[in-house]
Amino acid sequence: MMLALLAVVQVGSKVFTESVIVAEMATQLVRTAGIEAVHRRELGGSRVLWDALLKGEIDAYPEYTGTLTQELLPGAGPDLRQRVADRGIVMSRSLGFSDSYAIGMKRTVAERLGVRTVSDLARHPEVRLGFSNEFMDRKDGWPALRRAYSLPQRDVRGLDHDLAYRALADGAVDATDIYTTDAEIAAYDLVVLEDVRHFFPEYEAVLLWRKDLPEPGASALRRLEGRISARDMIEMNGRVKLRHEAEARVAADFLQRTLGVTAPTRTEGRAARIAARTLEHLELVGVSLAAAVVVAIPLGIAAARRPRAGQAVLGAVGLVQTIPSLALLVFMIPLLGIGARPAIAALFLYSLLPIVRNTAAGLSGIAPEVRASAEALGLPRLARLRLVEIPIASPAILAGIQTAAVIDVGTATLGALIGAGGYGQPILTGIRLADLGLILEGAVPAALLAVLVQALFELLGRAFVPRGLRL
Repeated sequence: MMLALLAVVQVGSKVFTESVIVAEMATQLVRTAGIEAVHRRELGGSRVLWDALLKGEIDAYPEYTGTLTQELLPGAGPDLRQRVADRGIVMSRSLGFSDSYAIGMKRTVAERLGVRTVSDLARHPEVRLGFSNEFMDRKDGWPALRRAYSLPQRDVRGLDHDLAYRALADGAVDATDIYTTDAEIAAYDLVVLEDVRHFFPEYEAVLLWRKDLPEPGASALRRLEGRISARDMIEMNGRVKLRHEAEARVAADFLQRTLGVTAPTRTEGRAARIAARTLEHLELVGVSLAAAVVVAIPLGIAAARRPRAGQAVLGAVGLVQTIPSLALLVFMIPLLGIGARPAIAALFLYSLLPIVRNTAAGLSGIAPEVRASAEALGLPRLARLRLVEIPIASPAILAGIQTAAVIDVGTATLGALIGAGGYGQPILTGIRLADLGLILEGAVPAALLAVLVQALFELLGRAFVPRGLRL
């Protein structure tokens, strides 16, 4: 009875395959303890997951000791376990493997240039480097590596980690950062350059969870301590990334083979997945657009009636539109956490400009003699606005709302990066796994939804725009 009253345990994972697999194991183990658990997949990078754990937005996720010491809890002090505990978080013992950073090159290129160590790169400024976006900015990433080895390369590209492997295979870059348990090392015949100065720390895989996690769940998570070898992890990564098997199935097979645990797995058919993502996407677009309409139309009216103040309003909403969508999502995380709320807030802000601008333009474009006629009829100001001005400006207003809706449909796909779901989820997973089918599973419905939005507004135009204006 007690377990039935417990809240659902939220297990998070980062945007790479190994994290998804380990988080799936953790989720299944918690369920075997009689506690409901859900896996919130691919929520972002280390900082996003760590902050979400501290805020209680998730209850557990896989991490690495090197990331904790270098990026999340840097500096001197008590041992790492105590520093983590001081934040209200429990850290497991090592899961049994280390997944460290390294620099990899195609064997043919490394042999041609005579490169065996990271130090050897200093003799070849022409080597083209392409690193994962997170590695480009981490304290234990490219800036510190360049200083430690006095590397001369300056033109370095930032790429998605999985896309970097494909760029390496296609010859677009010569070297990239790799994880030592990546299955692609063997698949692409890469040479792992020796870190002769021991720049990269140890990255022992661990699980982190909140101290208030119910004890049956915490005990279940501890069952993974010391049970996953590096060979196991490489093999599981390969099954997912090279053979396109589902992470849930791979995790369940490992738990059965290693722990004798038959964990319930939850797999959805494609139709069910698309239906679920559609509902999530419609929520993101619908809520944000409705809020924008309520705020933006009055702002547009005010901008039309007071042109000087209106320029300031249009400038402010226009400034928001210049902020890159991914950056705006990240800005929202400290305020609203992860999930649908920050995505809806960002989409709301992006919807303001077209609605405010079109409302102001539509009202400002009304002929003076029409206004004069309405005044001559003795209509009060609000009545003139409701009965004359808004109907005349309705084509422009509706066009602004339509533009905002189409923008929202496309931009909402980025919400998957912070756990908002929607059509971006299969696109994100498809990019990670190089699975065109998954990419299309998100991209095609998103395109169809945009077309349906266009058609819907055509119908709304017939319903709300006066017939004389339509003619």
